Amino acid sequence: MHMNHNFKGTGVALVTPFNADGTIDFDGLTRLVELQVSGGTDFLVVQGTTGESPVLSQDEKMQVLRRVIEVNQGNLPVVYGLGGNNTLEVCEKIKLLPKGVDGLLSVSPYYNKPLQAGIIAHYTAIARCTHLPIILYNVPGRTSSNVSAATTLELAHIPNIVAMKEASGDFDQIMEILKNKPKEFTVLSGDDAITMPLISIGVEGVISVIANALPERFSSMVNRSLNNEMHHAKNEHFELFDMTRLLFAEGNPGGIKEALAYRQICKNHMRLPLVPVSQKLKAKLFAEMKRLLS
Repeated sequence: MHMNHNFKGTGVALVTPFNADGTIDFDGLTRLVELQVSGGTDFLVVQGTTGESPVLSQDEKMQVLRRVIEVNQGNLPVVYGLGGNNTLEVCEKIKLLPKGVDGLLSVSPYYNKPLQAGIIAHYTAIARCTHLPIILYNVPGRTSSNVSAATTLELAHIPNIVAMKEASGDFDQIMEILKNKPKEFTVLSGDDAITMPLISIGVEGVISVIANALPERFSSMVNRSLNNEMHHAKNEHFELFDMTRLLFAEGNPGGIKEALAYRQICKNHMRLPLVPVSQKLKAKLFAEMKRLLS
């Protein structure tokens, strides 16, 4: 029997705001969480790739997580991003999590490219070392390794593996999972641009980048899709289409941080090796934000 969880609808992969000197901008983070709570987002994801997790120390990650939990005040479920290519280390880090974490988002092992049997063993071990519900995360474009539909379907039978964030962009693979998954297992889109068509075939939500800056518009589109109001959903989807393209044109989270700067939530600073987007793209992003917020 699967455990209950409420990781459906619009999840947001929160950015980590920085100051000009590279320190964490906790005021910006506070404003960002408040915008999500008031803007219709359904759950928060802390320290995904969008949060620039590779360049934060373990101590900084915990500071960010604690601040999000504190500002959120129990309004929305909080999911913490904790994956990696060292299974034992992932299990050790789970033990250090504070109270107030409702679930884990765990990216599949990258760089060392395990076989499917290794991916299954990895997630089985992680599921054993925590009672928290786990969202699997398949993003072959970042990991250079695909979690196959067969692997996802096998892992879906582990009681505390409750969902899969699918960012392969492979409709055939996603449809195979949707067709054959256990009823309680949730498939989430990992790709803002194709969330609406994916919901039309049975995906139940998204972990989104665009929702950082436009939670009101994006969550409305997601809710209409989930309520089967496809005519309205399609219109809202195409309203956001150009913005989504611009956000990823020069990498993530460079684009979304410009959009957040436009809304005066936080500045566009990032830590190396990431650098801000070009002035040309920034101008396009600002123009599109102005249009969408008018």
